[in-house]
Amino acid sequence: MAKNFKLLIEYDGTRFHGWQRQKQDRTVQAEIEAALAVMTRQAITLNGSGRTDAGVHALGQVANFCCDTRLTASDFLKGLNRLLSADVVIRGCESAATDFHARYDAKGKTYCYRILNRPLPAAIGRQYAWHIRSMLDLTALQQAARFFVGRHDFKAFEGAGSPRTHTIRDLRRVAVLPGADGRIEITFEADGFLRFMVRNITGTLVAVGLGKRPPEAVQAILRSRDRAQAAATAPACGLFLVAVHY
Repeated sequence: MAKNFKLLIEYDGTRFHGWQRQKQDRTVQAEIEAALAVMTRQAITLNGSGRTDAGVHALGQVANFCCDTRLTASDFLKGLNRLLSADVVIRGCESAATDFHARYDAKGKTYCYRILNRPLPAAIGRQYAWHIRSMLDLTALQQAARFFVGRHDFKAFEGAGSPRTHTIRDLRRVAVLPGADGRIEITFEADGFLRFMVRNITGTLVAVGLGKRPPEAVQAILRSRDRAQAAATAPACGLFLVAVHY
């Protein structure tokens, strides 16, 4: 009888062309499926909780797969980590209910966007944050962030060319937290996210922080449902999928 396994996955997205399997480009899904095929001698389909785009990282991506095997969750945890490259780590593997699906059962997600706000860039860790030389107004950033919280139509913050049946999402939390040495983390928690939504919101928050727009402009942008009204998309390097909630 087929068993269902749930994986908790961490990866550095720098050298990946995103999560989803593609014909030619290197992806996280394809690499894990290849390792599973070695272990099980079966063609395995891995169901991710959702896609991450090229260059985006994950601390807590979740996926599941089904297969007819005598291998245990512990066997998969050890075996996959031996087979996978250093930029992918399986942090956990457990048996799941037969009807569990990483995508369809997800109730929400948490993302974090990291900014390095100081004149000089970082040599170490530069691929994990957006470097912004000009000083950001943190108070304005925090004021603007509050306007995003709640149930809104986020059409203006959806990536072009990625239509959904609806673009309403419940953004439960947007927290702008300053750290040491110019580091800023923006945490987003919602019932779901549109493609590029976090990066587009971050780009607009940065525009506010640079004084290019007032914090109140967020309300008008949301109402407009027009992507052209929001600011440019923040680079992928600063974005992390932190957790998937079930």
